Amino acid sequence: MPVCKPLFLGPETAYSWGVARKAKSSGKSPKRGTWAERALAPYRWLRKWLVRLVLVAAIVVLGGVAWYSVMNPGQTPYMRFEARRLGGTVDHSWVPLSAVAPVMARSVVAAEDANFCLHWGFDMEAIRAALEEGSGRGASTLSQQVVKNVYLWQGRNWTRKALEAVITPVVEAMWSKRRIIEVYLNVAEFDEGVFGVDAAAQHYFGVAPGNMSPVQAARLAAVLPSPKTRSAAQPSQRLARRAAAIQDGAETIRRDGRASCFED
Repeated sequence: MPVCKPLFLGPETAYSWGVARKAKSSGKSPKRGTWAERALAPYRWLRKWLVRLVLVAAIVVLGGVAWYSVMNPGQTPYMRFEARRLGGTVDHSWVPLSAVAPVMARSVVAAEDANFCLHWGFDMEAIRAALEEGSGRGASTLSQQVVKNVYLWQGRNWTRKALEAVITPVVEAMWSKRRIIEVYLNVAEFDEGVFGVDAAAQHYFGVAPGNMSPVQAARLAAVLPSPKTRSAAQPSQRLARRAAAIQDGAETIRRDGRASCFED
């Protein structure tokens, strides 16, 4: 049964009915929302896209970290850069950690990150010491160096450090400590154009990485902070002293259990 419209309308009812009727006839909806709501609309749009961007970035990071937890990285961005700079290719081949002398992993940990098994990606004690001593001391863990070498770029800038700080805990959460050591040893630079422990052992000593002696392993670890200016085959007196300290440190972390997280 059709509903009859009232014959007499109050002023407010008549106005509302007239606006709705006019909007319906023109195909437009009546304007809604306050001035403040309309002013905030662009910010809501921006927030929505920022949320989407963060979600996409999170998916990319998680996917990349998960992929390399089981797949071996090929040439890193820095390797490709060095290959172009040197006008050819770099010396690099992958070798599983099981084929590397255990003393090599211990030597790297002793040289670069003695508390590797005790932290979750950031060594807060080393960071505090670095802040107290100034810029003369490094505080990057092996996990941070892996993130820098595999996913990011070289150099010192806040953008890279911020990305490194975001990705490092993800790597620590998704990779085992043994996997972090394995990737590190395979992507680290040991001489100009020489990357990875396999190429380094052959380059300096003419041996397979599984046959390295404690002295050779310590010397390789000693060149890591500055591989382009140091030689493991012909070490300076300073490098030889550093290698001897690393050799003692490698034995120390073996005895006190700080190597248990990455050894079989």
